[in-house]
Order: sequence, then C-alpha cells, then structure tokens
Amino acid sequence: MRTHRIKTDGLTQQVLEAGPEDGELVVLVHGFPELGISWRAQVQALGAAGYRAVAPDMRGYGGTDRPEARDDHTILHLVGDLVDLVRALGRDRAVVVGHDWGANVAWHAALIRPDLFHAVACLSVPFQPRIPKGPPTVLMQALARRVGLGEFYINQFQAEDAHLEFEADVASALRRGFYAYDGATPDNRRSTGFQPEGTTFLSAAPDDATLPPWMSEHHFAEYVEAFTVSGFRGPLDWYRCIDLNWSLTAAFQDRRIEVPAAFLVGDRDPVRVYAGQHEARMKDWLPDLRAQVVLTGAGHWVQQERPQEVNAFLMEFLSARGRPD
Repeated sequence: MRTHRIKTDGLTQQVLEAGPEDGELVVLVHGFPELGISWRAQVQALGAAGYRAVAPDMRGYGGTDRPEARDDHTILHLVGDLVDLVRALGRDRAVVVGHDWGANVAWHAALIRPDLFHAVACLSVPFQPRIPKGPPTVLMQALARRVGLGEFYINQFQAEDAHLEFEADVASALRRGFYAYDGATPDNRRSTGFQPEGTTFLSAAPDDATLPPWMSEHHFAEYVEAFTVSGFRGPLDWYRCIDLNWSLTAAFQDRRIEVPAAFLVGDRDPVRVYAGQHEARMKDWLPDLRAQVVLTGAGHWVQQERPQEVNAFLMEFLSARGRPD
C-alpha cells in the first residue's frame, strides 16, 4: 500500500492505494469521523486479489484539500470529487464502496453516474430515497419528537459552531465518537443518535469512554494527528448541506439505482435506530441488489471491527458480479 496525492479538476486528493495499475478500479469512500486509512484492511486485501483499490481522504478531511465555504460540501461536490478521481486515475469505470456518510455518497454516485460507477456496495447506511415532503432536517425534528428520545444529533450539527466542541479536545472527541457507536460497547452506553435534553453528541458519551477493541493506540494517533490539522468544520459542513442536497437532487426524485448492488450492516449499529426502516425496502430502490447481510455482533465501524468478514463480503460481491465488459 502507498499513500500519495493526486491533482484532480476540483482539488488535490490524498489517497491510500494498493494493487496493480491495470486491475479493476475499486474506490472506497469513508464516513464521519474517519479517513482513507479506515479502509486499510480492505485496500490491502483487494490489492492482493488483483484489484486497484483506492481510498481517498474525502473533501474536508485529512490530507485532501479543505474548501472554506460551507456550500462547497454538497452531495454533488462529493460525487464530483469521485468522478474527478476516477478520471485522474486514467479510468472511465469503477466500483464504488461506501461506509457511513461515504455510503450516502456511493449510493448517489451510482444513482447519478451509473455509466461510470457500474457497481456499488455499501456498509452501515442503507439507501434512503429522496422524500418529496420537505427538507430532511424538518423531518428529523419531527422524528425526534415522535420517538421522544431527545434531539437528533444531525439537527445539533446544523449549528454553525458545532465543530468547535470537537476541536476543543480532538482526542477526547474521537474516543467518545468511536466508543458510542462500537459493537463492543454495552447497550446502555451505546448511542441511539438521539441526545437527551441538555447533552450533545459528545457530552452524551461516557466520560470513561475507551478505545474500541479493534483500535490500537497507534491507529488512533493517526486519526488524532489528522483531525488536529484538518479540524472538523469541513466534515460537519457535509451535515450542514443536507437540506441543500435535498434541493439539488430534485431532478433524481423516484429514480432507482439500477447497477449491481450489495449492502452489509452490523446488527448492533446505532444507525439502525433511525435508518433501519429503509433496509426493508432496499429491493424496491435497488432492483439488482445481489446481497443484503446483517453481521451479528458488529457495530457501526464494521470494516474495522470485522475486517475479514467485510473483505469476504466484498470479494464475493465483486466475483459473483463478474468483470465489466
């Protein structure tokens, strides 16, 4: 594996890469608060299997450029960055794999550019079709009131200064975030995504939060170093563009993802509390859904918690789907 930077039309992207240059291109998209190194086990395995595996630090993260404007972090910018990356790598087709926020980006990449992203596999976050009723944050507020569990963390992230709490103590913020969504964390200490009154995403996590069993001190230090430099404003701008994304994607209302697809989620993933209902209808929106797997005992950071199972899932999907024409 090697880490290097690639100049694309829109920005310079740092990527983790492995595998032969002529191998089928697989682009792996991380979520929040992660980096390209979150896919290290998958990049290594895919590269060894003959694929050209590339995991970028996404816009606003790590070693990739960090635009200043909030509205430069829309879903169209993020999909555009992947298109630019594939072109800069000298290709006109790729498989896209996403996790967490990266799953949303990957789903939309396959939705908007199926000519380029000819297969998609996502972890943790199912495809969620655009709802024509209104902006997502309004619907999220209504959901929070209905379930009575507190304020939804994504609504809290809309505040223009929400990133400052993360930047006040980067190591503590990351430790709390990883702990709150990990499969090994006890049920009564794992997050639901809804924050009790008077708490935030970070303050609701236990003060004695520890690193997950899969997270070494060295690996954790990589995250701390990267986010100390890059900060959290850009990553939270992804969330602050959610309503804008809803407006920008009106042209894709009711469109389905037609390319071969696969989905995997841990049965202890907190995302299932507020997005799990979409899992039951995935076949309606992904008619070529080849696999839908629930991994027992796994939490949200599934590709790092259970790398061997995730690697096997991706290999099986790529192999059964067959090579492109």
